[in-house]
Amino acid sequence: QVQLEESGGGLVQPGGSLRLSCAASGIRFSIYSMAWYRQAPGKQRELVAVITSGGSTDYAVSVKARFTISRDNAKNTMYLQMNSLKPEDTAVYYCNAVYTGYSTTSYWGLGTQVTVSS
Repeated sequence: QVQLEESGGGLVQPGGSLRLSCAASGIRFSIYSMAWYRQAPGKQRELVAVITSGGSTDYAVSVKARFTISRDNAKNTMYLQMNSLKPEDTAVYYCNAVYTGYSTTSYWGLGTQVTVSS
């Protein structure tokens, strides 16, 4: 059974930091591309950051230079270090795992709430 479990969300003041984790089980983690998405109330889910199986990364323009995505294949875990948080970063953050072979397999976590407010 595949599970992606996000943790580390919470309430933080503007300018603060949070570190999200996504622990994966039931998949061969190292071969999956991993990503963080977020969805704010009334908005569509958007891609925040992605890290490939080879370690290449990419970011949404809105979070570049503030957020850092990383992965630890030995721990089957992905991370998102979020610094200089802004109120507009408030959203539910979701973990996504994707593998593309003959077909594409995608899994989602249930999300963790991040609220940036004074």
